[in-house]
Amino acid sequence: MVLCEKFTWCFDQTVKIVAVGTTQRKPKVPGVEKMPKAEKNTEPEYEQNTNSTLVGFVRKSNAGRAVKLSINTSSFQDCATYVTSDGQTYVQLVVSLNALAGIIDGSRAVTSINHLND
Repeated sequence: MVLCEKFTWCFDQTVKIVAVGTTQRKPKVPGVEKMPKAEKNTEPEYEQNTNSTLVGFVRKSNAGRAVKLSINTSSFQDCATYVTSDGQTYVQLVVSLNALAGIIDGSRAVTSINHLND
């Protein structure tokens, strides 16, 4: 197995020095079949949806131990609600998982909280 992402030269299983990116044959690993390439997600994310309302934003706390939600009260009041079978009323808000993961790992500072309009 060739393990070299950041180096110009590396060793393969037959202990030959090969240049990374050349067209030389890679050694086969017993029991491993060629996996199909993953398809790219072509669906647009909800953030690109023009039928949504910006309600607030999410960021990491200064201490880094919590995620802080800031909701604009006037935007929140304009959101549609739904009622559950027990009579409770809710507003459905959406935050991108990828953006939230970026906030948690520190690669992103802020992301939006949206309400999807029907």
